[in-house]
Amino acid sequence: MNALFVGHSYIDMTMLTDVMPSGDDKEVAKDFAVSFGGNAVTAAFACAKLGIPSDLLTTISDDWLGQMFMMMAQRYNVSVYPRKVARCSLSFVLPKAGKRAILRARDNAYLRPFMKLDVSCYTAVHLDGHQHDAALYYAKAAREAGVLVSLDGGGVRANTEEVLHYTDVAVVAEAFCKEIKLSAKETLQYLHERGVKVAAVTEGEHGMIWSEEDGHVQHLAALRVPDEKVIDTSGAGDVFHGAYLASYLRSPSSPWAVHFDFARAASAHKVQHLGNEAGLPSEEDILTARREFGGAR
Repeated sequence: MNALFVGHSYIDMTMLTDVMPSGDDKEVAKDFAVSFGGNAVTAAFACAKLGIPSDLLTTISDDWLGQMFMMMAQRYNVSVYPRKVARCSLSFVLPKAGKRAILRARDNAYLRPFMKLDVSCYTAVHLDGHQHDAALYYAKAAREAGVLVSLDGGGVRANTEEVLHYTDVAVVAEAFCKEIKLSAKETLQYLHERGVKVAAVTEGEHGMIWSEEDGHVQHLAALRVPDEKVIDTSGAGDVFHGAYLASYLRSPSSPWAVHFDFARAASAHKVQHLGNEAGLPSEEDILTARREFGGAR
């Protein structure tokens, strides 16, 4: 059981601070973390941390930040299939009070076409919608090969509508619903109408709703992580995607309620740590989160 992840890579600089300087002011952050970033990227690392062989097709530069990214991938045994760009993309993440502000510098001027891999050797393909041409190619190829296609719908991308027609599992954010001007429940129906078999909307601290092909809407509450333990919510959704895929790949016949329950505990672990790498959960971490925060919000 293995998975291919397709998306855009970042180096994340996450800084914990009470004050944001302006003008000529200077302030000192309380803590910081430097890590890999990107939606499908973080999902790939989370899946790999949970023991699933994970390949990653993503943007990579030859600069020192790109080299740092490759070292991180090697550490987690994530095999990278690079799509060359001139400069590494950066994210500055400022978490505070359960929210996070993000400032990005992105290089998506691709210097080469994406690699066309044989998807028949994978059990699942996960897309975050970036690299629009690659996302559509791999969605179609995976569907033709009978490989599960998972989509992280953090927002509506250039060809999301078309990609959805080849998607089996679509887990979208509240922002996605707002962009298409539908309620969460209406969004589930919207996704099913485009052929999605398992449709879900994540709602942060309020948990998630989802439905399968029978249209029955189910709700899964978020775990009750005390406010004082919530340090950094950035990347929690990406870890969620990586964890439900890991759960599915280990037990494809289990209900999606089981996979999503596993993933919410993974997210509960992530929010207690600064930065993506520090927040990657192990199997034991997920069991601990379930044990400590089993009560739902």
